[in-house]
Amino acid sequence: MSKSLIALTLLASLSLTGCVIAVNGEGDGSNFSSDFSDRESENRKIISKLTLKSSIVDVQNRLGLADFTESFEQAGQTVNVLYYRTHRVHKDGLTTKDECTYLHFVDGALIDTGNGADYSRNIKN
Repeated sequence: MSKSLIALTLLASLSLTGCVIAVNGEGDGSNFSSDFSDRESENRKIISKLTLKSSIVDVQNRLGLADFTESFEQAGQTVNVLYYRTHRVHKDGLTTKDECTYLHFVDGALIDTGNGADYSRNIKN
């Protein structure tokens, strides 16, 4: 009898391989959404404390990898634009520029911030 119980236990454990058991969730992606919300909140908090002329290196150290980046030369100056997700517009799990705040740097110094969808290369320094 104990051999059959051991065999049955072994067989049952092997049949569970690959099964996923969800705990504290209904499979609705709520944890995924929560992760975005936490990140957005943290990014807003950090960005609100930045001051103009902050260095791009300092900002990247505080905020980490940007969701989008642009780099180009304009009037002999190096321009970098970093986009960080700060709010949700589309409930699709993807990040778009209109869900970001842009940070505009000229020669490594922060000169402007704003809604990611509103950034234009035509902004005058």
